[in-house]
Amino acid sequence: MSMIGFPLLLIPLAIVNIIAFLMPGVSLGAPIYAVPLSSGTSWSITIGDALIALGMLLLFFEVRKTVRPRGKYLTDHLLSFLVLAGAAAEFVMLPQFGNSTFFLLTVLAFVDFINAIAIRLRLRGVYAAPRAEARSGQPARAESTLTPAPTPQPAPVREAVLDLDHPVDPDRASEESSAAAANTDHVADDQHSEPRV
Repeated sequence: MSMIGFPLLLIPLAIVNIIAFLMPGVSLGAPIYAVPLSSGTSWSITIGDALIALGMLLLFFEVRKTVRPRGKYLTDHLLSFLVLAGAAAEFVMLPQFGNSTFFLLTVLAFVDFINAIAIRLRLRGVYAAPRAEARSGQPARAESTLTPAPTPQPAPVREAVLDLDHPVDPDRASEESSAAAANTDHVADDQHSEPRV
């Protein structure tokens, strides 16, 4: 069963109501367990201490419910407000609830209500910027980014390729051989025409 719409801080407040109305002889300051410490003293855990610790633990889960995706925010806020209003009314108007334990549980209910509103407003601001950017097609704000300087790329190296790897064009080969022969004949003529001393 899902606990999405259920205000978890109602649990310790309901326990205090059960003790106040159905067990009038039980005190919230009654010790339920004694923990021996290494200092030699004994720490007595009372019913009120256990209820406050339970309330703080449940507040953690209430905060996690607030930031979940696709949550029923309006329902959760309304129920948190009803729990806070009921706890504050009981603390002020009924004498059974005029103690520190119930006051601290009421403060936890107030923190839960205010925290849910603050987180919701913060999430609305975070999600509104991408939606506005997608709607307008322009970024919501310009962020300064440093672009690194371009690094020089080395020049491509041409590898020597053997002539055997590529087929030789016969026309080009005959032109190159005739040009080479003409060059050798010209060099030979120059050598013969030099005067002898």
